[in-house]
Amino acid sequence: MTTDTVERSTVQERRGWYFYDWAASAYNTTVITVFLGPYLTSVAERAAGCAEEGQVCGDLHPFGIPVAPGSFFAYALSVSVVAQVLFFPIVGAYADRSWHKKRLLAWLAAFGATATFAMLFVTGDRYLLGGLLLVVSNVLFGSAQVVYYSYLPQLADPDERDAVSSRGWAIGYLGGGLLLLFNVVAVLAGDGLGWSTGDVARWSIVSAGLWWAVFAVFAIRPLRDRPPVETARSRSVFAGFTQLARTLRELGRLPLTMLFLAAYLIYNDGIQTVITLSATYATEELELEQTALVPTILMIQFLAFGGALLLGALARRIGAWKSVLLSLVLWTVVLAAAYFVPARAPLPFVALGAAIGLVLGGSQALSRSLFSQLIPEGKEAEYYGLYEISDKGTSWMGPLLFGLAYQLTDSYRVAILSLIVFFVVGFLLLLAVPMRRAIVAAGNTPPKLL
Repeated sequence: MTTDTVERSTVQERRGWYFYDWAASAYNTTVITVFLGPYLTSVAERAAGCAEEGQVCGDLHPFGIPVAPGSFFAYALSVSVVAQVLFFPIVGAYADRSWHKKRLLAWLAAFGATATFAMLFVTGDRYLLGGLLLVVSNVLFGSAQVVYYSYLPQLADPDERDAVSSRGWAIGYLGGGLLLLFNVVAVLAGDGLGWSTGDVARWSIVSAGLWWAVFAVFAIRPLRDRPPVETARSRSVFAGFTQLARTLRELGRLPLTMLFLAAYLIYNDGIQTVITLSATYATEELELEQTALVPTILMIQFLAFGGALLLGALARRIGAWKSVLLSLVLWTVVLAAAYFVPARAPLPFVALGAAIGLVLGGSQALSRSLFSQLIPEGKEAEYYGLYEISDKGTSWMGPLLFGLAYQLTDSYRVAILSLIVFFVVGFLLLLAVPMRRAIVAAGNTPPKLL
Protein backbone atom coordinates (compact mmCIF):
# COMPACT_ATOMS: atom_id res chain seq x y z
CA MET A 1 0.00 0.00 0.00
CA THR A 2 1.47 3.34 -0.98
CA THR A 3 2.48 5.93 1.58
CA ASP A 4 0.38 8.57 -0.19
CA THR A 5 -2.76 6.49 0.25
CA VAL A 6 -2.19 6.21 3.99
CA GLU A 7 -1.27 9.88 4.47
CA ARG A 8 -4.61 10.98 3.07
CA SER A 9 -6.42 9.45 6.07
CA THR A 10 -7.34 11.74 8.96
CA VAL A 11 -8.05 11.29 12.66
CA GLN A 12 -11.73 12.06 12.01
CA GLU A 13 -11.89 9.48 9.24
CA ARG A 14 -10.37 6.79 11.46
CA ARG A 15 -12.83 7.61 14.21
CA GLY A 16 -15.72 7.34 11.76
CA TRP A 17 -14.38 3.97 10.62
CA TYR A 18 -14.15 2.75 14.23
CA PHE A 19 -17.68 3.85 15.02
CA TYR A 20 -19.29 2.18 12.01
CA ASP A 21 -18.44 -1.03 13.86
CA TRP A 22 -20.19 0.49 16.90
CA ALA A 23 -23.31 0.95 14.74
CA ALA A 24 -23.33 -2.36 12.88
CA SER A 25 -22.23 -4.69 15.68
CA ALA A 26 -25.64 -4.25 17.30
CA TYR A 27 -27.10 -6.37 14.49
CA ASN A 28 -24.57 -9.13 14.96
CA THR A 29 -24.90 -9.15 18.75
CA THR A 30 -28.58 -8.56 19.43
CA VAL A 31 -30.07 -10.20 16.33
CA ILE A 32 -27.78 -13.04 15.23
CA THR A 33 -26.06 -13.95 18.49
CA VAL A 34 -28.77 -13.57 21.13
CA PHE A 35 -32.38 -13.12 20.19
CA LEU A 36 -33.20 -14.29 16.67
CA GLY A 37 -32.08 -17.93 17.08
CA PRO A 38 -34.28 -18.74 20.09
CA TYR A 39 -37.11 -16.48 18.87
CA LEU A 40 -37.25 -17.87 15.33
CA THR A 41 -36.98 -21.39 16.74
CA SER A 42 -40.02 -20.72 18.96
CA VAL A 43 -41.95 -19.36 15.96
CA ALA A 44 -40.98 -22.46 13.95
CA GLU A 45 -42.05 -24.73 16.82
CA ARG A 46 -45.40 -22.95 16.99
CA ALA A 47 -45.86 -23.44 13.24
CA ALA A 48 -45.04 -27.15 13.66
CA GLY A 49 -47.61 -27.52 16.43
CA CYS A 50 -45.19 -28.19 19.26
CA ALA A 51 -45.13 -24.87 21.10
CA GLU A 52 -47.10 -26.24 24.03
CA GLU A 53 -45.44 -28.56 26.53
CA GLY A 54 -46.39 -32.20 25.99
CA GLN A 55 -47.30 -31.82 22.33
CA VAL A 56 -45.59 -34.03 19.75
CA CYS A 57 -43.32 -31.92 17.58
CA GLY A 58 -43.59 -32.60 13.85
CA ASP A 59 -41.41 -31.41 10.99
CA LEU A 60 -41.92 -28.22 9.05
CA HIS A 61 -42.15 -28.46 5.26
CA PRO A 62 -40.97 -25.17 3.72
CA PHE A 63 -41.10 -25.58 -0.07
CA GLY A 64 -41.79 -29.29 0.48
CA ILE A 65 -38.53 -29.92 2.36
CA PRO A 66 -38.82 -31.67 5.77
CA VAL A 67 -37.04 -29.58 8.43
CA ALA A 68 -36.94 -30.09 12.19
CA PRO A 69 -38.06 -26.85 13.92
CA GLY A 70 -34.89 -26.91 16.02
CA SER A 71 -32.79 -26.83 12.84
CA PHE A 72 -34.70 -24.11 10.96
CA PHE A 73 -32.62 -21.15 12.18
CA ALA A 74 -29.35 -22.93 11.39
CA TYR A 75 -30.56 -23.87 7.91
CA ALA A 76 -31.84 -20.33 7.20
CA LEU A 77 -28.47 -18.96 8.26
CA SER A 78 -26.77 -21.37 5.86
CA VAL A 79 -29.03 -20.22 3.01
CA SER A 80 -28.12 -16.60 3.73
CA VAL A 81 -24.44 -17.42 3.41
CA VAL A 82 -24.89 -19.30 0.14
CA ALA A 83 -26.48 -16.08 -1.15
CA GLN A 84 -23.51 -14.13 0.20
CA VAL A 85 -21.09 -16.33 -1.74
CA LEU A 86 -22.70 -14.88 -4.87
CA PHE A 87 -23.11 -11.28 -3.70
CA PHE A 88 -19.97 -10.41 -1.74
CA PRO A 89 -17.28 -10.66 -4.44
CA ILE A 90 -19.51 -8.75 -6.86
CA VAL A 91 -20.19 -5.99 -4.31
CA GLY A 92 -16.46 -5.81 -3.62
CA ALA A 93 -15.53 -5.61 -7.29
CA TYR A 94 -18.09 -2.85 -7.85
CA ALA A 95 -16.87 -0.91 -4.79
CA ASP A 96 -13.25 -0.97 -5.98
CA ARG A 97 -14.30 0.49 -9.35
CA SER A 98 -16.69 3.10 -7.93
CA TRP A 99 -15.99 6.75 -7.19
CA HIS A 100 -18.75 6.63 -4.56
CA LYS A 101 -17.80 3.85 -2.14
CA LYS A 102 -19.03 5.92 0.81
CA ARG A 103 -22.51 6.22 -0.74
CA LEU A 104 -22.57 2.48 -1.45
CA LEU A 105 -21.81 1.74 2.21
CA ALA A 106 -24.60 4.10 3.29
CA TRP A 107 -27.23 2.46 1.06
CA LEU A 108 -26.29 -1.08 2.07
CA ALA A 109 -26.52 -0.11 5.75
CA ALA A 110 -29.87 1.65 5.22
CA PHE A 111 -31.54 -1.30 3.48
CA GLY A 112 -30.04 -3.80 5.94
CA ALA A 113 -31.34 -1.83 8.90
CA THR A 114 -34.78 -1.64 7.26
CA ALA A 115 -34.93 -5.41 6.78
CA THR A 116 -33.98 -5.84 10.45
CA PHE A 117 -36.72 -3.44 11.55
CA ALA A 118 -39.24 -5.41 9.45
CA MET A 119 -38.78 -8.38 11.81
CA LEU A 120 -41.38 -6.54 13.90
CA PHE A 121 -43.91 -8.43 11.76
CA VAL A 122 -42.53 -11.92 12.48
CA THR A 123 -45.29 -13.04 14.82
CA GLY A 124 -47.53 -16.08 15.27
CA ASP A 125 -46.40 -18.87 12.96
CA ARG A 126 -44.69 -16.65 10.33
CA TYR A 127 -41.43 -18.57 10.41
CA LEU A 128 -40.96 -18.27 6.64
CA LEU A 129 -41.12 -14.46 6.86
CA GLY A 130 -38.54 -14.59 9.63
CA GLY A 131 -36.28 -16.82 7.56
CA LEU A 132 -36.61 -14.52 4.52
CA LEU A 133 -35.79 -11.40 6.53
CA LEU A 134 -32.82 -13.20 8.10
CA VAL A 135 -31.46 -13.99 4.63
CA VAL A 136 -32.01 -10.44 3.29
CA SER A 137 -30.68 -8.59 6.34
CA ASN A 138 -27.65 -10.87 6.72
CA VAL A 139 -26.70 -10.49 3.05
CA LEU A 140 -26.96 -6.69 3.30
CA PHE A 141 -25.12 -6.60 6.62
CA GLY A 142 -22.24 -8.64 5.21
CA SER A 143 -22.17 -6.63 1.95
CA ALA A 144 -21.79 -3.43 3.96
CA GLN A 145 -18.97 -5.09 5.93
CA VAL A 146 -17.13 -5.81 2.65
CA VAL A 147 -17.10 -2.11 1.81
CA TYR A 148 -16.28 -1.12 5.40
CA TYR A 149 -13.31 -3.51 5.65
CA SER A 150 -11.88 -2.23 2.38
CA TYR A 151 -11.12 1.13 4.05
CA LEU A 152 -8.57 -0.45 6.43
CA PRO A 153 -5.53 -0.49 4.05
CA GLN A 154 -6.34 3.13 3.13
CA LEU A 155 -6.31 4.28 6.77
CA ALA A 156 -3.18 2.64 8.21
CA ASP A 157 0.27 1.53 7.09
CA PRO A 158 1.35 -2.14 7.54
CA ASP A 159 2.80 -1.66 11.04
CA GLU A 160 -0.33 0.16 12.29
CA ARG A 161 -3.03 -2.12 10.96
CA ASP A 162 -3.09 -4.64 13.81
CA ALA A 163 -3.68 -1.81 16.29
CA VAL A 164 -6.22 0.03 14.11
CA SER A 165 -8.16 -3.15 13.36
CA SER A 166 -8.15 -4.21 17.03
CA ARG A 167 -9.32 -0.78 18.14
CA GLY A 168 -12.20 -0.80 15.66
CA TRP A 169 -13.24 -4.30 16.68
CA ALA A 170 -13.09 -3.39 20.38
CA ILE A 171 -15.28 -0.30 19.86
CA GLY A 172 -17.71 -2.50 17.93
CA TYR A 173 -18.05 -4.81 20.90
CA LEU A 174 -18.71 -1.81 23.16
CA GLY A 175 -21.50 -0.58 20.87
CA GLY A 176 -23.07 -4.00 20.51
CA GLY A 177 -22.71 -4.57 24.23
CA LEU A 178 -24.37 -1.28 25.16
CA LEU A 179 -27.51 -2.00 23.12
CA LEU A 180 -27.54 -5.52 24.51
CA LEU A 181 -27.37 -4.01 28.01
CA PHE A 182 -30.56 -2.04 27.30
CA ASN A 183 -32.20 -5.23 26.05
CA VAL A 184 -31.02 -7.16 29.12
CA VAL A 185 -32.82 -4.60 31.29
CA ALA A 186 -35.95 -5.19 29.19
CA VAL A 187 -35.62 -8.97 29.61
CA LEU A 188 -35.19 -8.70 33.37
CA ALA A 189 -38.04 -6.21 33.72
CA GLY A 190 -40.35 -7.98 31.29
CA ASP A 191 -42.14 -10.28 33.74
CA GLY A 192 -42.84 -7.50 36.20
CA LEU A 193 -44.31 -5.30 33.46
CA GLY A 194 -46.37 -8.07 31.91
CA TRP A 195 -44.28 -8.40 28.74
CA SER A 196 -43.90 -11.87 27.25
CA THR A 197 -40.40 -13.20 26.51
CA GLY A 198 -41.30 -13.37 22.83
CA ASP A 199 -42.38 -9.73 22.70
CA VAL A 200 -39.17 -8.59 24.41
CA ALA A 201 -37.10 -10.64 21.96
CA ARG A 202 -38.94 -9.26 18.94
CA TRP A 203 -38.61 -5.63 20.03
CA SER A 204 -34.96 -6.20 20.89
CA ILE A 205 -34.37 -7.37 17.32
CA VAL A 206 -36.14 -4.27 16.01
CA SER A 207 -34.02 -2.02 18.25
CA ALA A 208 -30.87 -3.34 16.54
CA GLY A 209 -32.16 -2.12 13.19
CA LEU A 210 -32.81 1.35 14.61
CA TRP A 211 -29.40 1.47 16.33
CA TRP A 212 -27.62 0.43 13.13
CA ALA A 213 -29.43 3.05 11.03
CA VAL A 214 -29.01 6.00 13.41
CA PHE A 215 -25.35 5.55 14.33
CA ALA A 216 -24.30 4.62 10.79
CA VAL A 217 -25.27 8.14 9.67
CA PHE A 218 -22.71 9.72 12.01
CA ALA A 219 -20.07 7.02 11.40
CA ILE A 220 -20.13 7.14 7.59
CA ARG A 221 -20.11 10.94 7.32
CA PRO A 222 -16.33 11.42 7.99
CA LEU A 223 -15.31 8.69 5.51
CA ARG A 224 -13.99 9.88 2.16
CA ASP A 225 -14.12 8.54 -1.36
CA ARG A 226 -10.82 7.93 -3.12
CA PRO A 227 -10.20 7.54 -6.85
CA PRO A 228 -10.31 3.88 -7.89
CA VAL A 229 -7.09 2.38 -9.21
CA GLU A 230 -8.84 1.21 -12.39
CA THR A 231 -10.74 4.20 -13.77
CA ALA A 232 -10.89 3.30 -17.46
CA ARG A 233 -13.19 0.33 -17.13
CA SER A 234 -16.97 0.30 -16.74
CA ARG A 235 -18.23 0.95 -13.22
CA SER A 236 -21.65 -0.66 -13.69
CA VAL A 237 -22.89 -3.38 -11.37
CA PHE A 238 -22.79 -5.87 -14.25
CA ALA A 239 -19.09 -5.20 -14.72
CA GLY A 240 -18.69 -6.68 -11.25
CA PHE A 241 -19.25 -10.16 -12.72
CA THR A 242 -16.36 -9.68 -15.14
CA GLN A 243 -14.17 -8.29 -12.39
CA LEU A 244 -15.07 -11.22 -10.13
CA ALA A 245 -13.72 -13.63 -12.74
CA ARG A 246 -10.54 -11.54 -13.00
CA THR A 247 -10.15 -11.50 -9.20
CA LEU A 248 -10.48 -15.26 -8.98
CA ARG A 249 -7.88 -15.71 -11.72
CA GLU A 250 -5.54 -13.31 -9.92
CA LEU A 251 -6.09 -15.11 -6.64
CA GLY A 252 -5.00 -18.30 -8.37
CA ARG A 253 -1.67 -16.57 -9.06
CA LEU A 254 -1.33 -15.78 -5.33
CA PRO A 255 -1.44 -19.29 -3.85
CA LEU A 256 -0.23 -18.16 -0.40
CA THR A 257 -2.99 -15.56 -0.15
CA MET A 258 -5.43 -18.27 -1.21
CA LEU A 259 -4.07 -20.63 1.47
CA PHE A 260 -4.54 -17.97 4.17
CA LEU A 261 -8.06 -17.30 2.93
CA ALA A 262 -8.87 -21.01 3.04
CA ALA A 263 -7.57 -21.24 6.62
CA TYR A 264 -9.57 -18.18 7.65
CA LEU A 265 -12.79 -19.36 6.03
CA ILE A 266 -12.53 -22.64 7.93
CA TYR A 267 -11.59 -21.48 11.42
CA ASN A 268 -13.79 -18.38 11.28
CA ASP A 269 -16.68 -20.59 10.17
CA GLY A 270 -16.25 -22.33 13.51
CA ILE A 271 -16.04 -19.04 15.42
CA GLN A 272 -19.16 -17.64 13.79
CA THR A 273 -21.12 -20.84 14.37
CA VAL A 274 -20.26 -20.78 18.08
CA ILE A 275 -21.36 -17.14 18.25
CA THR A 276 -24.62 -17.57 16.36
CA LEU A 277 -25.75 -20.86 17.90
CA SER A 278 -24.53 -20.49 21.48
CA ALA A 279 -27.88 -19.02 22.53
CA THR A 280 -29.73 -21.96 20.97
CA TYR A 281 -27.36 -24.42 22.70
CA ALA A 282 -27.87 -22.69 26.05
CA THR A 283 -31.66 -22.60 25.87
CA GLU A 284 -32.36 -25.95 24.20
CA GLU A 285 -29.63 -28.20 25.67
CA LEU A 286 -28.53 -26.50 28.88
CA GLU A 287 -32.11 -25.41 29.66
CA LEU A 288 -31.02 -21.95 30.76
CA GLU A 289 -33.50 -19.08 30.99
CA GLN A 290 -33.05 -15.80 29.11
CA THR A 291 -32.37 -14.16 32.49
CA ALA A 292 -29.17 -16.24 32.72
CA LEU A 293 -28.29 -16.37 29.03
CA VAL A 294 -28.54 -12.73 28.04
CA PRO A 295 -26.42 -11.28 30.88
CA THR A 296 -23.74 -13.89 30.08
CA ILE A 297 -23.61 -12.85 26.44
CA LEU A 298 -23.54 -9.23 27.58
CA MET A 299 -20.50 -10.08 29.71
CA ILE A 300 -18.88 -11.69 26.66
CA GLN A 301 -19.30 -8.45 24.71
CA PHE A 302 -17.42 -6.36 27.24
CA LEU A 303 -14.76 -9.02 27.82
CA ALA A 304 -14.31 -9.18 24.03
CA PHE A 305 -13.54 -5.44 24.10
CA GLY A 306 -10.67 -6.11 26.49
CA GLY A 307 -9.72 -9.33 24.69
CA ALA A 308 -9.38 -7.53 21.34
CA LEU A 309 -7.06 -4.94 22.89
CA LEU A 310 -5.18 -7.63 24.82
CA LEU A 311 -4.51 -9.78 21.75
CA GLY A 312 -3.61 -6.61 19.85
CA ALA A 313 -0.99 -5.87 22.53
CA LEU A 314 0.24 -9.48 22.33
CA ALA A 315 0.58 -9.09 18.55
CA ARG A 316 2.88 -6.12 19.08
CA ARG A 317 5.18 -8.42 21.09
CA ILE A 318 5.06 -11.73 19.18
CA GLY A 319 3.28 -10.87 15.90
CA ALA A 320 -0.30 -11.20 14.70
CA TRP A 321 0.17 -14.58 12.99
CA LYS A 322 1.43 -16.28 16.15
CA SER A 323 -1.28 -14.60 18.22
CA VAL A 324 -4.05 -15.94 15.97
CA LEU A 325 -2.56 -19.46 16.11
CA LEU A 326 -2.60 -19.30 19.91
CA SER A 327 -6.23 -18.14 19.89
CA LEU A 328 -7.26 -21.16 17.79
CA VAL A 329 -5.78 -23.50 20.40
CA LEU A 330 -7.84 -21.71 23.05
CA TRP A 331 -11.00 -22.00 20.92
CA THR A 332 -10.52 -25.78 20.71
CA VAL A 333 -10.24 -26.01 24.50
CA VAL A 334 -13.40 -23.91 24.91
CA LEU A 335 -15.47 -26.19 22.66
CA ALA A 336 -14.25 -29.33 24.41
CA ALA A 337 -15.28 -27.78 27.73
CA ALA A 338 -18.70 -26.78 26.34
CA TYR A 339 -19.57 -30.44 25.77
CA PHE A 340 -19.30 -31.13 29.51
CA VAL A 341 -21.21 -28.11 30.86
CA PRO A 342 -24.12 -29.53 32.89
CA ALA A 343 -27.72 -28.57 32.22
CA ARG A 344 -29.48 -26.00 34.44
CA ALA A 345 -26.11 -24.86 35.86
CA PRO A 346 -25.53 -21.18 34.95
CA LEU A 347 -22.15 -20.73 36.68
CA PRO A 348 -20.16 -23.14 34.43
CA PHE A 349 -21.83 -21.51 31.41
CA VAL A 350 -20.75 -18.07 32.67
CA ALA A 351 -17.16 -19.31 33.06
CA LEU A 352 -17.27 -20.68 29.52
CA GLY A 353 -18.59 -17.33 28.29
CA ALA A 354 -15.70 -15.53 29.97
CA ALA A 355 -13.20 -17.71 28.12
CA ILE A 356 -14.97 -17.05 24.81
CA GLY A 357 -14.93 -13.31 25.43
CA LEU A 358 -11.18 -13.20 25.95
CA VAL A 359 -10.32 -14.90 22.63
CA LEU A 360 -13.25 -13.73 20.50
CA GLY A 361 -12.45 -10.17 19.46
CA GLY A 362 -8.70 -10.54 19.11
CA SER A 363 -8.77 -13.56 16.83
CA GLN A 364 -11.13 -11.79 14.44
CA ALA A 365 -9.46 -8.37 14.50
CA LEU A 366 -5.97 -9.75 13.90
CA SER A 367 -7.21 -11.99 11.09
CA ARG A 368 -8.68 -8.93 9.38
CA SER A 369 -5.42 -6.98 9.62
CA LEU A 370 -3.36 -9.99 8.50
CA PHE A 371 -5.47 -10.37 5.38
CA SER A 372 -5.05 -6.67 4.56
CA GLN A 373 -1.34 -7.39 4.11
CA LEU A 374 -2.08 -10.03 1.46
CA ILE A 375 -4.23 -7.86 -0.86
CA PRO A 376 -2.82 -6.22 -4.01
CA GLU A 377 -3.24 -2.43 -3.95
CA GLY A 378 -6.52 -1.19 -5.40
CA LYS A 379 -8.23 -4.57 -4.93
CA GLU A 380 -9.24 -4.14 -1.27
CA ALA A 381 -13.03 -4.42 -1.53
CA GLU A 382 -13.14 -7.28 -4.01
CA TYR A 383 -10.69 -9.34 -1.94
CA TYR A 384 -12.60 -8.54 1.24
CA GLY A 385 -15.68 -9.71 -0.65
CA LEU A 386 -14.10 -13.17 -0.69
CA TYR A 387 -12.94 -12.77 2.90
CA GLU A 388 -16.32 -11.67 4.24
CA ILE A 389 -18.04 -14.83 2.99
CA SER A 390 -17.34 -16.39 6.38
CA ASP A 391 -17.17 -13.33 8.65
CA LYS A 392 -19.46 -11.76 11.31
CA GLY A 393 -22.08 -14.49 11.61
CA THR A 394 -22.06 -15.42 7.89
CA SER A 395 -20.69 -18.95 8.11
CA TRP A 396 -22.50 -21.74 6.31
CA MET A 397 -20.54 -24.95 6.79
CA GLY A 398 -20.68 -24.67 10.58
CA PRO A 399 -24.45 -24.10 10.90
CA LEU A 400 -25.03 -26.82 8.32
CA LEU A 401 -22.87 -29.30 10.25
CA PHE A 402 -24.48 -28.22 13.53
CA GLY A 403 -27.98 -28.66 12.09
CA LEU A 404 -27.19 -32.04 10.56
CA ALA A 405 -25.51 -33.28 13.74
CA TYR A 406 -28.55 -32.33 15.78
CA GLN A 407 -31.02 -33.80 13.30
CA LEU A 408 -29.10 -37.12 13.17
CA THR A 409 -28.34 -37.46 16.90
CA ASP A 410 -31.02 -35.32 18.57
CA SER A 411 -28.17 -33.97 20.73
CA TYR A 412 -26.98 -30.39 20.84
CA ARG A 413 -23.90 -31.56 22.75
CA VAL A 414 -22.75 -33.66 19.81
CA ALA A 415 -23.57 -30.74 17.51
CA ILE A 416 -21.41 -28.27 19.47
CA LEU A 417 -18.54 -30.76 19.79
CA SER A 418 -18.53 -31.39 16.04
CA LEU A 419 -17.35 -27.80 15.49
CA ILE A 420 -13.86 -28.61 16.83
CA VAL A 421 -12.90 -29.83 13.38
CA PHE A 422 -13.01 -26.25 12.06
CA PHE A 423 -10.43 -25.03 14.56
CA VAL A 424 -8.08 -27.97 14.12
CA VAL A 425 -8.09 -27.81 10.32
CA GLY A 426 -7.91 -23.99 10.34
CA PHE A 427 -4.91 -24.08 12.69
CA LEU A 428 -3.02 -26.52 10.48
CA LEU A 429 -3.68 -24.52 7.32
CA LEU A 430 -2.72 -21.21 8.93
CA LEU A 431 0.44 -22.78 10.32
CA ALA A 432 1.40 -23.75 6.76
CA VAL A 433 1.26 -20.12 5.49
CA PRO A 434 4.72 -18.43 5.25
CA MET A 435 3.32 -14.99 6.02
CA ARG A 436 6.32 -12.82 5.15
CA ARG A 437 6.74 -14.48 1.75
CA ALA A 438 2.99 -14.26 1.14
CA ILE A 439 2.94 -10.49 1.84
CA VAL A 440 5.85 -9.85 -0.53
CA ALA A 441 4.18 -11.97 -3.22
CA ALA A 442 1.12 -9.69 -3.01
CA GLY A 443 3.34 -6.66 -3.67
CA ASN A 444 3.26 -5.25 -0.13
CA THR A 445 5.86 -4.48 2.54
CA PRO A 446 5.74 -6.86 5.52
CA PRO A 447 5.46 -5.44 9.06
CA LYS A 448 8.38 -5.89 11.41
CA LEU A 449 6.65 -8.63 13.44
CA LEU A 450 4.46 -11.47 12.20
